[in-house]
Amino acid sequence: MRPGIWTSAAAVGAAALTPTAWARMASAGRRGRPGAVPIRPVAIVLGAAVWPSGPSPLLEGRLELAATLFRDGTVRAVLVSGDNSADAGNETDTMVAALAERGVSKDRIVADPHGYRTWDSAVRARATFGVDRAIVVTQNFHLPRSVALFRAAGIDAYGVGDPSFRRRPRSTAVGYLREAGANARAMGDSVLQPAPAASEPLRTDLRDALS
Repeated sequence: MRPGIWTSAAAVGAAALTPTAWARMASAGRRGRPGAVPIRPVAIVLGAAVWPSGPSPLLEGRLELAATLFRDGTVRAVLVSGDNSADAGNETDTMVAALAERGVSKDRIVADPHGYRTWDSAVRARATFGVDRAIVVTQNFHLPRSVALFRAAGIDAYGVGDPSFRRRPRSTAVGYLREAGANARAMGDSVLQPAPAASEPLRTDLRDALS
């Protein structure tokens, strides 16, 4: 292979790896398990697929972690963020019901039905719900990008991740592969700071849940 081709290949490789490196560096020291993250007012559970029978296995993993954080006193309220349209399976309605079944008081659960993607969830948590400190809950493969984006949105965020490999090995492997492309868009969001798809004035739901 000619030197010029090697150079081009190296440049392409570096460009592909840079967003992933950014996500990991921006979230370094801020990813852990329950009991290994600092106390925060709220856990933010990011939405995932809903099946006709209820939460998908990946979403169940997130909800179980959030319930653990609530029960052990690490957080005092839970904000669930996802797409609550019927086409998406009413994610946040499903998440609220599942958390209540896991022992989280309903008056401590707040729903953001317009968390269409991770950046939207982060911006709306800050601008619409007034969150400035939180623990983000998702799968391990999604955690670096999520924490990095919440920090870019102005939230002092830590993250707790569900390993998920034993629960859903294929979905977990696909999730890690998808993060390469998703990290590139996330890095752009952190710089360009686009408005979320849905914007609202500041709401008091979460403040009331924490009072």
